[in-house]
Amino acid sequence: MIPDIEQKSTAHIKAFQEEKLKTTLQYVSEHSPYYKRLFQLHDIAVSEIKSLEDLKRIPPTTKDDLQIHNDDFLCVSKSDIIDYVTTSGTLGDPVTVALTEHDLSRLTYNEAISFECAGVAKDDILQLMTTVDRRFMAGLAYVMGARQLGAGMIRVGAGIPELQWDSILKFKPTYLIAVPSFLLKLIEYAQSNDILLNNSSVKGAICIGEPIRDDHFSLNTLGQKITSDWNIKLYSTYASTEMQTAFTECEQQQGGHVHPELIITEILDDHNNPVPEGQVGELTITTLGIEAMPLIRFKTGDMLRAHYEPCKCGRNTLRLGPISGRKKQMIKYKGTTLFPPAMDNILNHFKYVDSYIIEISKNKIGTDEILIKIASSNASERMLQDIKDHFRAKLRVTPRIEFHDKAHINALKFPKMSRKPILVIDKRNID
Repeated sequence: MIPDIEQKSTAHIKAFQEEKLKTTLQYVSEHSPYYKRLFQLHDIAVSEIKSLEDLKRIPPTTKDDLQIHNDDFLCVSKSDIIDYVTTSGTLGDPVTVALTEHDLSRLTYNEAISFECAGVAKDDILQLMTTVDRRFMAGLAYVMGARQLGAGMIRVGAGIPELQWDSILKFKPTYLIAVPSFLLKLIEYAQSNDILLNNSSVKGAICIGEPIRDDHFSLNTLGQKITSDWNIKLYSTYASTEMQTAFTECEQQQGGHVHPELIITEILDDHNNPVPEGQVGELTITTLGIEAMPLIRFKTGDMLRAHYEPCKCGRNTLRLGPISGRKKQMIKYKGTTLFPPAMDNILNHFKYVDSYIIEISKNKIGTDEILIKIASSNASERMLQDIKDHFRAKLRVTPRIEFHDKAHINALKFPKMSRKPILVIDKRNID
């Protein structure tokens, strides 16, 4: 069922969010040490901020702010906190995010309506291929969202294709929740063990952590590789621990829907101004309805486009396009601006690239360098030249490429304490 507010007119949604915003700003001005200081420093009277356009009067909150002043964002006493999670720390030190009972209920609601957006119903069974421990918010959200929806859940956890297939064949899930590149490992295992992929119960996969679509919402190389062998529907979902909110595709698969009762979104340029419609900018969010750690104009670091036209599914909400990349991982290479996902798409084109890692560094003259380390069972000069030619054709530049042992690549890709694979190592800010 689509929440009522998501089917209202855009004018109604805007007015609804502006009322929610007033409540949120009043709350943080009374309870957040960080925002109390910020408002005082910039002489901001929250009572004067009455529209979404007025938000620009508040300086954005950055990831650095959240890392340096982590405890000052807490709006409740520690006795009110019932769950602690941390961010992955991909672009810096992990940040602790605390949740109250109310926040967990909000998180549950968020995931339940996100599942419904992707077509999951009470009669479905989901197989969870991510961890629910290691202070990981998403795993917990998936379990609670499925429970509220009334759908079944098989908590297998990450990895182990043999166990995943044992669960698929035994319990017959209809949806998988997985990192999309892991679905390739499931396909490989099935083909090696005489499992008929398209005779399985699986009809769809909710894909996390890696893009499966290009800017026009067509499946990218990774998505095409999955669906060429396995006739399932892929649904993209995007979220972050700080936002405590997910944006998931509906059956139209034209971007992740924003839930206006949970979050306000802005797409900003380098000067913190809104980008023109259709342009790529940095997703900046204001959370609604969070008790423990609400955020005002938080710059996520993720670069993407917003799509404003109503969706054929009946929702009139904003939709967010595939992530072009993370702002801190933007690369200026030989006169070309690149984000790592563009390189992922090229590497995923090659069947014999078993694993890879992208390393970004600075050279002696201070410009960006790219080294791609590849593990392949079919390594050869011909393959190396084919990859270079493909880079030149698609991106107009050719990074340095080396073949390495798969164990070496996997040691870089799966460091200790990591909850998900690391595909990019950025050495530019390491002293």
